[in-house]
Amino acid sequence: MTHSDAVIRAAVPADLAAVTAINAHYVANTVITFEETPPTVADWQARLADLTARGFPFLVAEVGGEVAGYAYAGPWRPKPAYRHTVEDSIYLAPGHSGRGLGGALLGALIDGATAAGLRRMIAVIADAGDDRSIALHRRHGFTEAGRLTEVGFKLGRWVDTTLMERPLT
Repeated sequence: MTHSDAVIRAAVPADLAAVTAINAHYVANTVITFEETPPTVADWQARLADLTARGFPFLVAEVGGEVAGYAYAGPWRPKPAYRHTVEDSIYLAPGHSGRGLGGALLGALIDGATAAGLRRMIAVIADAGDDRSIALHRRHGFTEAGRLTEVGFKLGRWVDTTLMERPLT
């Protein structure tokens, strides 16, 4: 199955149980998110409502009628002057990586953020031991902006992050 089998669309509240399950897998088993307690469905409902009220895209990839991944653009920083800059988040359900689905979600997310009038997208990529996320972002026009060392501690180890950025205008 390839990304051509996927439907990329705006997330709706009925998708959030699947989003919660996908995210919980990464919280429990990886360092790619610095969350240590998985957000609940209610937390995701609040996030969806907040992001859509701001006009930021929150998307899901549906494959065979099931949510196989999600992506959203969230605020980069809370201070008002950052309001035109967003951070991307992309997660795929286990078993759905390596098929172009992440690229389809990222491309649609960039398009949605651009249409929303946002100016710049930031990617904060945790060092999980491979460069697939960095390569994905490079393919979509992101460039490296820096590296932060040992800024997170999860699963018994210190984790670096790579910062990448891309203009949206």
